[in-house]
Amino acid sequence: MSSAGLIGIVDLSTVATVRPGRRSPCRGPGVDLWRKGVAAVDRIRTFSFVRRTLVVAAVALAGLVPAVSAHAEPSLPEIERQLDEAWEKLEPVIEQYNDLHSQLLANQAKARSLNDTLTPLQQQVDAAMHEVGAMAARQYKYGQASVLNVLLSTDSPQTFAEQLATLNRLARNSADQISSVAQLRDGYAADKQKIDALVAQQQAQETELAVRKKSIQAEVDRLQALRRRLGASDIPTSALYIGQCPAVYIGGAAGTAVKTACAQIGKPYVFGTVGPSTFDCSGLTQYAWKAAGVSLTHYTGAQWKQGSAVSKADLRPGDLVFFYSDLHHVGMYVGNNLMVHASRAGVPVRMARIDTMPYMGARRPG
Repeated sequence: MSSAGLIGIVDLSTVATVRPGRRSPCRGPGVDLWRKGVAAVDRIRTFSFVRRTLVVAAVALAGLVPAVSAHAEPSLPEIERQLDEAWEKLEPVIEQYNDLHSQLLANQAKARSLNDTLTPLQQQVDAAMHEVGAMAARQYKYGQASVLNVLLSTDSPQTFAEQLATLNRLARNSADQISSVAQLRDGYAADKQKIDALVAQQQAQETELAVRKKSIQAEVDRLQALRRRLGASDIPTSALYIGQCPAVYIGGAAGTAVKTACAQIGKPYVFGTVGPSTFDCSGLTQYAWKAAGVSLTHYTGAQWKQGSAVSKADLRPGDLVFFYSDLHHVGMYVGNNLMVHASRAGVPVRMARIDTMPYMGARRPG
């Protein structure tokens, strides 16, 4: 701190400069003690002045800044906004989970099909190998002498030739049979490798699914706990219907799908489920169209590819409407710019306008 600072002790300009080698004009124990006393008084006065100044400034600021509670909670609209933002980040992870789960189900079906094929093939291999083993045992037991005895005991040249041809044919048949067995064995081994690879892939997928499911469930639980802690109430039943599902449904598969989707309004959202009591977004559309005889994959990205493209102007009830650039949300169009969809945890299946989220396009199944 310089001599001009708030806590300066003595103005150095008032002190005589002492050159090296010369005595100070004012020195001695009494003078030094007096100087220390003056410095201490100056410190006390300066500190008291600074303290009074800070207190006055603090009081003035307190009058300008409104009081804020240290534990102020956000408003209900702010809570809902935060939950919506968090869910927009979580739902793509859920759809990735659905994609992986769909692949696992497909691999399990392939494994069952291969096992069904391999069972009779294994029986053929076992029977053929048994016959080859029996032939080898007979050949080892009787050797070439038995063949020569048969040929030499024949009196007629014609009979000799016929028996020789028969022996050659038997030899060829044995060779063909052995070759056939080898082909069956090789085919079995190749198919078995496919099954083993699928099983290994399934085990890895199951491990990944378990990790993802645990992570997703923890985040869902956290959001739900936040909603309850902040006092967010459940959506009233009246809010589930912002419009009416069709009083008279169109005919055909689309009408059946729409009727089925509308019948699920009010049921809880649970990620990774396809009904009949709980749904996520792609699970609801899969369930509704399954009732109409149309098979869809439980994954928004796959459902986008499983129908024909439809413009927004040509939307009809039953069309699937997709949202966000990564297509992580889907609903079923029911007419009048409305859809039925399973939006997120804590919110049951309900109706909504299709312009409440970033619209990306539509597909018509069937």
